[in-house]
Amino acid sequence: MTTTFAPGDPVRVVMTKWGDRPHWEYDAVFLGADRHGEWLGCPTGTFYARPGMEFLSVFASAVLIPAGGAAHLAAFNDEHAGAATYVDMTTPPVWDGAVLRAVDLDLDVVKRHDGHVYLDDEDEFAEHQLTYGYPPEVVAMAERSAAEVLAAVREASAPYDGTADAWRAHLATAH
Repeated sequence: MTTTFAPGDPVRVVMTKWGDRPHWEYDAVFLGADRHGEWLGCPTGTFYARPGMEFLSVFASAVLIPAGGAAHLAAFNDEHAGAATYVDMTTPPVWDGAVLRAVDLDLDVVKRHDGHVYLDDEDEFAEHQLTYGYPPEVVAMAERSAAEVLAAVREASAPYDGTADAWRAHLATAH
């Protein structure tokens, strides 16, 4: 992904569910890019909304849009969040002007602050394959991405090795 954003530029993240059903939306700031991909920042107080739920965050996050069109979005949260790392399996995220778009495919890799790592929402993924009619290639992509991310988070491989800490520190000066 190549963008023309400068650090501090505002961007919007729009997630949908399969079939263009609304899901999470929030504003962020562009932080920069490295070999892992592009980084966004969400300061404490970011407003997150989806149908039936909304909240102001009590935590700050750095969000990685992975290089190479990988099928996930990774959030690296400070100690005030429920999870240290939360990775949504998605369609490959794409830029539409200053809006980042991706389809959430249910599966999530979660690392709690105590170090426990697990794959979440497998039941939702199985249900939505039937309800929403995920094509077989989308199912395979989500499962492959989840397996790769789960292994990388468990092994603390980059960028799941603390790389995001420096990007989260940039957030203090980028907004």
